[in-house]
Amino acid sequence: MGVHLINGMNPCDDGVMPTPGMPLQAALIPDCTELEAHRAAYKKAKTDDAIFVCIARHGQGWKVELDAMASRKPYLPDQAMTVLQSAAEALVLDGIVAQANIGSEYISMWPIDTEERAREVAAAFHAAMHGLQQLYIAVPRSHERS
Repeated sequence: MGVHLINGMNPCDDGVMPTPGMPLQAALIPDCTELEAHRAAYKKAKTDDAIFVCIARHGQGWKVELDAMASRKPYLPDQAMTVLQSAAEALVLDGIVAQANIGSEYISMWPIDTEERAREVAAAFHAAMHGLQQLYIAVPRSHERS
């Protein structure tokens, strides 16, 4: 039978089947405009112990959502969230998004003009959250001196 190719790619290529819990490429960010798609994507993130990420149609534009609570790994410390907040503020100042909501375990940004741009923003923030979470896990925390 052999291996079936999807658009010229082997189904085991990273572009088709990402490693669970790893950042998603822009093309693989789920469209969760429909409630059932949102539920399914969030459930998959929980199963994969991953940070949830999606885009969704929001009025005339698109919305980006990320949620670290889907992962059982530690939440990001305030210092890490400051980096993500700064990036979100830059998007607002540049007019790419009108509003951004950044919390200790949740990020949402909207409206974004195109689906493609929403996917790019979602993938970048997903990679940043994942990387900061991994760094937080790997680097020993400073102990308070008595």
